[in-house]
Amino acid sequence: MFKPCGLHFLCLLVIHKIVCQDLSGPLQDSILIVQERNKPGPLYLYRFTFEPPVASLRLTGQQEGIIDILPREGILYVNGSLDWETKNVYKLQVEGLDAKNVRVKGPYSITINVEDINDNPPQFDQEKYYGIVRQNSRPGKPFMYVSAHDRDDPSTPHGQLVYSIQHHFPNPYPEMLFQIDNITGAISTSPTGARKLNPQEVDSFLLDISVQDMAGQSINYFKTNVDVNVTVMENLWKAPAPVKIAENGPYPAIIAQVRWNEAGAKYEIVQREKPAIELPFTVDQDGSIYVIKPLDREEKAFYSFHVAAKDEDGEFLAVPITVSVTVLDINDNPPVCDEVLTKFEVQENERVGNDIGILKASDRDEEGTLNSRLKYNIVEQSPQIPSRSMFRIDMESGKFQLFSSELNRRVASNYSVKVEVADPAFKTLCRVEIHVIDINDQIPLFEKSDYGSLTLPEDKPVGTVLLEIQATDADEPFTGSSQIIYTFTKGDPNNTFAIETDPKTNKGYVRINKVLDFETLPVYNLTISATNPEPLVDGVQYNSSSVAYWIVNLVDVKEAPVFQKAPYMVAVLESAPVGSEVVIPSAFDPEGDRIRYSLRNDHRNWLRIDPSNGIVYVAASMDREKEHTYMVQIVASEETRESRSSTGQVIIRILDVNDNPPALPEDFSLFFCHPLQGNEEGKMIQVVDPDEHSHYQRFTYALLGGSTMQNDWNLSKVEGKHAYISPKNRNLESKVYEIPIQINDNGNPPLAGHVMLKVNMCQCGDDGSCFREVPGNPTGDVALAVGLLVGVLVVVGIILGVVFWHLKRKKENMLKANPVTAQNPSEIATLT
Repeated sequence: MFKPCGLHFLCLLVIHKIVCQDLSGPLQDSILIVQERNKPGPLYLYRFTFEPPVASLRLTGQQEGIIDILPREGILYVNGSLDWETKNVYKLQVEGLDAKNVRVKGPYSITINVEDINDNPPQFDQEKYYGIVRQNSRPGKPFMYVSAHDRDDPSTPHGQLVYSIQHHFPNPYPEMLFQIDNITGAISTSPTGARKLNPQEVDSFLLDISVQDMAGQSINYFKTNVDVNVTVMENLWKAPAPVKIAENGPYPAIIAQVRWNEAGAKYEIVQREKPAIELPFTVDQDGSIYVIKPLDREEKAFYSFHVAAKDEDGEFLAVPITVSVTVLDINDNPPVCDEVLTKFEVQENERVGNDIGILKASDRDEEGTLNSRLKYNIVEQSPQIPSRSMFRIDMESGKFQLFSSELNRRVASNYSVKVEVADPAFKTLCRVEIHVIDINDQIPLFEKSDYGSLTLPEDKPVGTVLLEIQATDADEPFTGSSQIIYTFTKGDPNNTFAIETDPKTNKGYVRINKVLDFETLPVYNLTISATNPEPLVDGVQYNSSSVAYWIVNLVDVKEAPVFQKAPYMVAVLESAPVGSEVVIPSAFDPEGDRIRYSLRNDHRNWLRIDPSNGIVYVAASMDREKEHTYMVQIVASEETRESRSSTGQVIIRILDVNDNPPALPEDFSLFFCHPLQGNEEGKMIQVVDPDEHSHYQRFTYALLGGSTMQNDWNLSKVEGKHAYISPKNRNLESKVYEIPIQINDNGNPPLAGHVMLKVNMCQCGDDGSCFREVPGNPTGDVALAVGLLVGVLVVVGIILGVVFWHLKRKKENMLKANPVTAQNPSEIATLT
């Protein structure tokens, strides 16, 4: 055992290279920092110098049997191991004694702080870990954690741990399917894993997780590994089976159930139909979907809506799922007569079995089902002469037929019939009135058979009445036997003209039904026939008295070119290359003149037109973000002296292409209050992307800038509409940081934006808002004020000097011009 004594001890210390500096000084309160050691033997710590009357020193306190002092030499030393993990602070006192061992100085406080070295490897809290992940789980959303501890000082890199995934087995893709937060040990799916994990293909994985100390530095570190067994289970976030529910059923009632893969999701219903309607459904926070109002199939037979799962910040966890609800019909509607009173006419000589008319009724219940199947039955006829059953009705169709040959207008000219219309649950009575009319034994007779001719220009507008015609019928007035129907039987193959009949007077009005065109047909030789809706009795036929003639002559009018299919509605990708064809117009000149084409209102100069054929092409790159719908006009002009023209509208719907990378809003920045308190919540990063996206817009975020950025900052929720950033390094300085981030819009094709996010680590006021102190300089402010005052006085002095100089010159000039006056001093004073 080594026994220290005097200079011999110092020599040994030097031989063992323990003395590295001149660690000495007078007796006083001292703090010594000593690195922990595992070696036996003495270690020189400090030498106290002293002068008489101090002859020796005495050490007391937490010596723990390993710390002592050489009294005469004043050398403080440790003789044994120092272990930070066992004891990291020693509190001692030293006193100065005279030759009689009486204290003459002190006591002085001596504190020895043991400095940690990295001598402990990290250890996981478990020998093995087991976890469960759902298919399609959100990337970055932890489904389990691993944790480790290190006995070294956590305030130094020795005890600061970093987690990583070394491998996972199997590994069927080039990209890792899992990721781990290197600080918290949170394990989640990677973007690739969220898409490709499938329990039908691989239902379990072994993850090789490592943890190392030294805050991830690549030198002088310890590393430990652990196995993590992960079971992949089926995705629970699926659309429920189509729901079928009977109308007018009980409510509220559960009709379906949805479930997110993890607990804590918030569910809400999202409108799908446009325009939006008030939905009779709701969803609770257990994912149960309820019907909360009575449903009426006759009002709406089918509903389709989305259910979304959101996290605590209101962000979508995944694409919303669709719920479809079909409302089943019940027999809750009675039959309805289409008319309050249905009227038929029948000639008294009508044959038995002939159709008289059809009674129309309807049922709002579902068509084609028993609920809407109607049956007809005559329940009453009045009068019941000459027979109780003059008519019959087809049970299924409601068609009335004559059932008796005893019809006689002189016996009964009108019949009132009640018909019962029934579905399986309801019955309704419909009223029918049947009018017995005279036999149609008279034909219509035109007042004149030749209406001559009419000459008119071809540009006469549609709807113009050109002629009035008149025929008469001697049958009973206001019946089908006397009503007259006028038709063109010859000369009008395209129905260019039409005839409307006044039911009270049987007068006919001939009007223009379609646009007239001299080039198509310049002359119309028209034959007009007059007939009755009721058939004529046997032996009576229409003859020449029911026929009239009329000639229409068209006069050619010079017309502008005509577009046949305007307006033209087309869709064009905004990325369409220059020269792409947009639209081919179809225009012609009625007189056959040549046409020249031009564009109008192409205010962005995106288009060009071929003047000879009118084809429109892309002339410059389009931008949907500037114009969603681009409207221009094609002008077709005759190449004649009159140069008549017409316009065809072109409506171009510009289809979006993913051509804008995500970016930060203008002047966007964030701040955190300095110094950091250790519980800062992540700040949301706002993103703008002018491209067209669905309501469920997702971005993928990645922190750039290498290990420094990775160690200083943490990005969370990197798969979603917004990501969140928070400081990872608690020792960041108070200044503005520029953090490089890549944001991918997941479009087709995907575009990535590289942005610099400004984050201000600043001092905050009591309200938590960031402020900057403007450095004051009172001396400088005073000097500035004095300088301004002196400058003003100098300018005023210059102005006064110029004024007095001008007055002096003026006086001298006056003396020279009037020497007599100059002899009078008083006048000189007056002039002055």
